[in-house]
Amino acid sequence: MDVDLRPSTRRQLAASTMAAEAAAFVSWLHDERYTDFVVDLHVRRLLYVAPRLGDLSFAIHEAPAVTDAFGRERHPRSRRKVFAATGRAYVRFLAHQGRLITPSPPPHVVLWERYERYLQDVRGLSASARWHHGLTVRSLLTEGVPQGGTLQTLRRDDVERFIERRSQAVSRHSLQHEVAQLRAFLRYAHDHGLVAQRLDALDTPRTYRGELPPRALPWSTVTRLLASIDQRTAIGRRDLCILHLIAYYGLRPCDVVGLRLAAINEAQQILRVVQRKTGSTLLLPLDARTVRLLRRYVDRDRRGAAAADPLFLRARCPAGPIARNAVGDLFRKRMREAGLPDCGKHVYRLRHTLAMRLLTRGVGIKAIGDVLGHRGFYGTSAYLRLDVAMLRGVALEVPAGAGGRHA
Repeated sequence: MDVDLRPSTRRQLAASTMAAEAAAFVSWLHDERYTDFVVDLHVRRLLYVAPRLGDLSFAIHEAPAVTDAFGRERHPRSRRKVFAATGRAYVRFLAHQGRLITPSPPPHVVLWERYERYLQDVRGLSASARWHHGLTVRSLLTEGVPQGGTLQTLRRDDVERFIERRSQAVSRHSLQHEVAQLRAFLRYAHDHGLVAQRLDALDTPRTYRGELPPRALPWSTVTRLLASIDQRTAIGRRDLCILHLIAYYGLRPCDVVGLRLAAINEAQQILRVVQRKTGSTLLLPLDARTVRLLRRYVDRDRRGAAAADPLFLRARCPAGPIARNAVGDLFRKRMREAGLPDCGKHVYRLRHTLAMRLLTRGVGIKAIGDVLGHRGFYGTSAYLRLDVAMLRGVALEVPAGAGGRHA
């Protein structure tokens, strides 16, 4: 075994009746690029939970039973979290070995899987778009279909009631997207004989471009956020580089996580960004301050990495590139630590802030769209919503004595 386990852990393994099972688990964790320290913790928790699972000697287990065995450790809260993490890792290990029994999925899950393949193969939707469609469709199948009924029994009144309930939980803009997703699914269901009549003629709420207030943050909030990050730690240097690139260059989270070390051309001071959303390539000039931040991060935390390796890595096991949703999590975490009031906002607020900052400095909409990586004017206009402070600057003063209609 190439994993450096603590002597006490090795003694527990030697005295256990499931030494072979635990050794296989350790080898799998090592192959999955977990660190030795984390492997040691996982195997100790597995040995602790083993009596609840019965005979573990390469037996076949049901996923709910494994999850329940690890889920009994609930106090304190930190213990519940770490045991749940070990449970998820052990379930993946059992699935890798073909020893995991999963319950038969409900009928609506099978239907959704068929529809998802249709969205991918026929309509060519991205993974993110399919995920949002899935939220709406699964909600309809579980909440919109009458109890005891099937999709064949679904009627227009059922769909309208479902939309009315959703309108109480989401905004008009979100509801507009959900209605469009319902239309697409119900059209698919009718074409494939899953419903008895066409149900996709649904009314959608009216929304107007620019009706919402600006989503940009005050620039002082952004500078305070970046200044609050501790650059003495590896995680701090990584988070600062990520948020700096989004705030000053308008990168999307998916663009940030897709960056490679070769994207930084320090000699020419250029950052090469391959946009995952549009597939186009952006060449962004780097400011001297940005170059210093990236150089400090690469020299201290990515030394010896190959040019094709990801620029930003996970801070926890298993090792690998940082995920897109983790960018939003670290943004909210840093906002909370800085004591800023908008800590519940999405990291896209930084892109909106850059767009409004460029607009107030006289930059044209076409140039702003080029920086943000938009192909057309309408994509950029969504970022440049009406700013009340800007309106006050162009408002005319009311003449004296004009307080009434007959004055």
